[in-house]
Amino acid sequence: MRAQFLGKDPESQEGQSPTLFATDRTDRVTYIAQGWKVTDAQALADVGDVPDHETLIEIPEDVLKMYALRYLEQEGLR
Repeated sequence: MRAQFLGKDPESQEGQSPTLFATDRTDRVTYIAQGWKVTDAQALADVGDVPDHETLIEIPEDVLKMYALRYLEQEGLR
């Protein structure tokens, strides 16, 4: 699997960059998000159990907008 850079949080500092990547998987469309590990006890309680092979990350809305822009471009809507 390869990862294609889509963009990073424009407000992040060097070395602290929530980032979004698209993968080239052929069996389904997936993305890789680099973000802040969620450690807040209340947020973890709200979410509930997370399997050992998964984790929760927090990413800024601006990074999610990168996904929306890519989707619109792929659908020919932008």
